[in-house]
Formats: sequence, structure tokens, C-alpha cells
Amino acid sequence: MPLDARRIHDRCQQLAQLSEQPDGLTRVFLSREQRAADDLVLGWMREAGMDARLDAVGNCVGRYESQEPGRPCLMLGSHLDTVRDAGKYDGMLGVVTAIECVAELARSGTRLPFAIEVVGFADEEGVRFGATLLGSRAVAGTFDERVLDTTDANGMSMRDAMTAFGLDPSRIGDATRRPRDVLAYVELHIEQGPVLESLQLPVGVVTAINGGNRASIEIRGTAGHAGTVPMSLRRDALAAAAECVLAIERMAREMNAEGHARDVVATVGRLEVSPGAVNVIPGSVRFTLDVRAPTDAARDDARNAMERECRAIATRRGVEIAIAPLWEARTTVCDPELQRQFDRAVEAEGLRVHRLPSGAGHDGMAIIGIAPIGMLFVRCRAGISHNPAEAVEVADVEAGARTLMRFVRDFEPVR
Repeated sequence: MPLDARRIHDRCQQLAQLSEQPDGLTRVFLSREQRAADDLVLGWMREAGMDARLDAVGNCVGRYESQEPGRPCLMLGSHLDTVRDAGKYDGMLGVVTAIECVAELARSGTRLPFAIEVVGFADEEGVRFGATLLGSRAVAGTFDERVLDTTDANGMSMRDAMTAFGLDPSRIGDATRRPRDVLAYVELHIEQGPVLESLQLPVGVVTAINGGNRASIEIRGTAGHAGTVPMSLRRDALAAAAECVLAIERMAREMNAEGHARDVVATVGRLEVSPGAVNVIPGSVRFTLDVRAPTDAARDDARNAMERECRAIATRRGVEIAIAPLWEARTTVCDPELQRQFDRAVEAEGLRVHRLPSGAGHDGMAIIGIAPIGMLFVRCRAGISHNPAEAVEVADVEAGARTLMRFVRDFEPVR
């Protein structure tokens, strides 16, 4: 399997040059930079032996035909858009590696009993219009046309941006695929976390894309003079919030203790204090809670327990609390048989199998509506992602590419 890992790495570098930032990487949906990336990727797809096109929502789609033309496909891919000031491999590595695998099949003259389609999804991150998974939702037939009326920071609607890009918003449904045409969707992606590096492993088999809940929590106490209110008479909203934050951290750690390992993660990512003066006791605090886990049961248990504890802290401290849900996503489970097929591919490459969940969202969360999904993670340096410091080693790229290639050659439909 003479896959060229250096070429994969270098092509990711080429894509990273297509950015609206002169000193970093930002490439958003329906931008000039997306057009340039599409042209580059479609050219690579054709060079690899695929028929390639831009679909009705702006996804790059390449098809490598089966032994008998017209057979259902194994879909490979990831996304080509980025967050702001992004890394060079999130999404792009999966698209470019899939193209390289098809190129190797074409070089060897190999046709499989199924077609292979590589998709570079147009908008997974949702940076420009605030709605995520737009390309993959269109493919799955779950695109919500109401988002066409959302606007970007400059006031341009998605509908107008699509038209300016050369797409017809009334034809988005043309991108939809039927379940009988897609045998499975498989994505190679950087881990975006530190687990594989901590285990000294180049790849890992993904078990599930974690579900998540987000909530806004507001604690209301009484603002007062920092010098005149005795400690025993204070209703300090920030002190109560601080206790809640530490309780959330403690509970998440306990839930993942030996014998209770449920891969729960909980994060307080934003905290706003009012009035925010150095000599005033905080009267109100608003903070966020983000809870994720690879099973809905574990996530629901964790979220409910944390919210109960926050309410108990508020009661004990004599402050008021209000908890408002912001967002929820159910867990997306990778198909067990696809996990086993990836296990075999990893072992056949002489590597140790390790399974782990994904704490980040991926296009598979939409595509599971029409096909079983599987994922393979590739180690990234220090687990850093969504950051210019995002990096991968060429040796790990090769391990991921070889594992994906072996998976594709040995793939057996699961339904």
C-alpha cells in the first residue's frame, strides 16, 4: 500500500493557504476561499480517478465507480470549512486522506464491489451563519430551509450568499442521498484531544460522538459594600457560583473514577459577574454549563446531578438560582460492526487497538440519518485543535491512511 503520507500532509498545508486571514486560517461557507478550496479538491479528486462535482449545497463530491457501475457507495469524507484562526488538519485531513486512498486504488487498477464516494462537506463548523452541519444535513435530507434567511455579520442572508456563489437555494434537495445508495459513512479525523498521545498510539477507533447539553445558570444574591457588610450576613453570588463550579468539576471526576468510568466531561466556559467592581460584593453571576458523554443515560444522569447540587448550594447560601437550557444533542453511536472492522484494520497494521469517544461534533451526526457511521481518530500533538498550533506527525498520518486503506479494501456492508 504505497500511500503517500507526505503528499497528504503537504496538501493540508496547501488548503491552509486558502484563508481570509493573511496571518492565519479562516475559511467559511460560501466564501471566495471556499471556492478556491473546492477547485483544488475537485482537481485532486479527478487526478485520483474520480468523477467530481460540486453538489447543490456546495459539497465537493467525488465518485470512484464500482466493478458494476451504479452500485451503492461507501462514503468517506470530512469538512473543508474552518473555525476562525483554525488549525490545518481539522476536517481537511479526512478529505485529503480519503482522496489518497482512492488514488491508490486507481493506481493499482482495483475496483471494489461497491463504489466509493469522497465528500468534502461545505459547512460543518457553522461559523458564518451560526447553523452547523449544513452540508451533511443537505446530504441526509434534514436541511432546515429556515436557516436560508439567517444573516452573517455583514447582513447578507444565506440565501443571497448561495446565489452569489452560483448555487440555487431552491435546489438544495438535489444534494439529498437515499439510504439505499449509501452503505456506510466513514470519517478519518484528528482526535482533537490528548488521549491517544497519552497512550502513545497513532490511531484510535471511535465508539460514539458524544451527546451534549448546555445551560445558562444565573445566581442572584445581594450586591453590597465590600467594606461594610459582615461576612456572616453576605449573599455573595460569586462565592456561590464558585462553589458550584468546583462541585461540577468534582462530580465529573468522581463519575469517571475507576468502576464508574462513563467518560463524562463537564465544563464551565463562561462566567459573567455583576456589577463587577473591585469594592462591591457581587450581586449576580451568570455562567454556562456544558456536559457531554458518549451515552445519553450517563449524560442525563450527570447533568441532573450537577443541577441538583447547584440548587442545593444556592439554598444553603441563601441565594436564588435559575437554570435555563440552551442546547441539546443526542449521542451518535458508531456502528458496532464498523468499529470491529476498524479494530481488525488497526491490528493488521501492527498497531494496538484503542477505542474512545469523540467529545467534538462531526458530520456523522447528520449522516447517521441515512447510513451507519464509523470514525478513525489520528493522534494530534498535545491534543490541540481549533488553534493555529494544531499539528500532526507524518508518521501518524501514514498510520491513519494505511488503516483507512485496509478498512476500505476489506469493507463489508453492515446492513
